[in-house]
Amino acid sequence: VQLQASGGGLVQAGGSLRLSCAASGRAFSGYDMGWFRQAPGTEREFVAGISWSGGSTYYAESVKGRFTISRDNAKNTVHLQMNSLKPEDTAVYYCAAKLYGLGFPPDGMDYWGKGTQVTVSS
Repeated sequence: VQLQASGGGLVQAGGSLRLSCAASGRAFSGYDMGWFRQAPGTEREFVAGISWSGGSTYYAESVKGRFTISRDNAKNTVHLQMNSLKPEDTAVYYCAAKLYGLGFPPDGMDYWGKGTQVTVSS
């Protein structure tokens, strides 16, 4: 599975962005998908995840109520709608896929896309 994230940019605090992750390759609909982020000097952290069917979603506490993850298996895409953005949301955002395993630990993901920069100004 090849993944390509897009949609990042510069936004003022309180604003919104929608990230997209386009997948190519086989059996996208069989993979759980996750969004992660990494700010300078920090470790990569889980942001949001969605099960292969789209029936279950998971969020980090820091983004709950502000971010929404969704997927369209017919179009091989995953989205992350980010509202009420804060300066602390500034990071490079990555999408990733996994076939097996519980949860969304960064070292448990099978495939990663290149990141997209999100910068939130105060």
